[in-house]
Amino acid sequence: MLSTLSLLLVTTALSVVMLLVLSSLSGSKVAGIREWGQANALAILGLLFFASRGVLPEVLSIELANALYLATVALMYVGFRRHLGLPVPFRLLWAGGTAALAGVVFFHFGPESLSMRISSVSVYHAAVCFAIFASVPPTPERRLRYSFSFTRIAALSLGVGHTFRGLFYIVDAYEPVSLLDPAAINLAFFAIGTLFMPGLTLGAVMMANARVLSETAYAADHDHLTGAPTRRAFFEVAGRELARARRQAGSVGLLLVDADHFKRINDTYGHGVGDQVLRDLVQRIMGVIRKNDFCARLGGEEFAVLLPDTSMETALVAAERLRAALDRSAQAPGAGAPYTVSIGLAMLEPGEEFDSLMQRADAALYAAKEAGRNRVMRAQALPRQGVKAAGRA
Repeated sequence: MLSTLSLLLVTTALSVVMLLVLSSLSGSKVAGIREWGQANALAILGLLFFASRGVLPEVLSIELANALYLATVALMYVGFRRHLGLPVPFRLLWAGGTAALAGVVFFHFGPESLSMRISSVSVYHAAVCFAIFASVPPTPERRLRYSFSFTRIAALSLGVGHTFRGLFYIVDAYEPVSLLDPAAINLAFFAIGTLFMPGLTLGAVMMANARVLSETAYAADHDHLTGAPTRRAFFEVAGRELARARRQAGSVGLLLVDADHFKRINDTYGHGVGDQVLRDLVQRIMGVIRKNDFCARLGGEEFAVLLPDTSMETALVAAERLRAALDRSAQAPGAGAPYTVSIGLAMLEPGEEFDSLMQRADAALYAAKEAGRNRVMRAQALPRQGVKAAGRA
């Protein structure tokens, strides 16, 4: 038969499991993991003290148990705020927790009322749950959306549950005989209190795991130096764009951008300045291209810009605008190393494969270098038989 004691023990076991799961994520350096782990460790102690009612002195099973559980509630909130990079209102947390514990002490040693003790902590629990709900925003990022939504729903539901729990006991609608009273209404409200930690910790674990996966995917698809997408990510996007262009009879342009005399920059100014040139180059490219264009670092000082739904005339204008934006040959002293870029432009032809498009753009880039650098060169069109051969590949 279900009882409050069995609920306490089951919740304690769940907190142990959650603590072990959080410990496995501790090496990920995801913010909030430490606080969530500390919260579950304190919850285990608090729940065991609650379960010891009638065995240990009441100061341990009432005051200490509630103090520990109030601390777990605060730590969970701190963990979510840290995870989201938000400031933590420690003074407000401390004041609310102290007031809730003062209510527990007062209604234990003063006019004793278990109902009012429950109400005191329920108000604090509800406030923190609503604060967590308000702190965790809806997110459009696909990898994070489910975990964020789950946490928001869990926090809101628990906040509403604790609100009703607190109000129910404030109006003295029911005066339980003891904390471990097996009456159905007491079991229902007791479950709301004890399931706070497992519910929110599950949301925290989901958010942490989603963050780890998101950061891992980002690291795999982005260059660590410049933040630009990697060669692998570029070819994935290019494959999708080419398939779409074929379905819709659209056009695709490709720019290959290469920093001129980059070895000379490294030799003259040092590799640190060379790295800064690459970062500056990417930042300027991102400031010039359209939102639906895609820029990636192919390797070294070479970058690619994919131009979907672009005519030859528009691509030439974009390439010249990009070259002008990256002409830092008149860089002021102390503002960084001067540099320019050469750009090769190729337009996808009917039936052409992406490897062929890349080869033509690379040939145009080489021609721009040979012609004196700091210029845009357009790739030659494929011969008619070349187009047919590419279409059969």
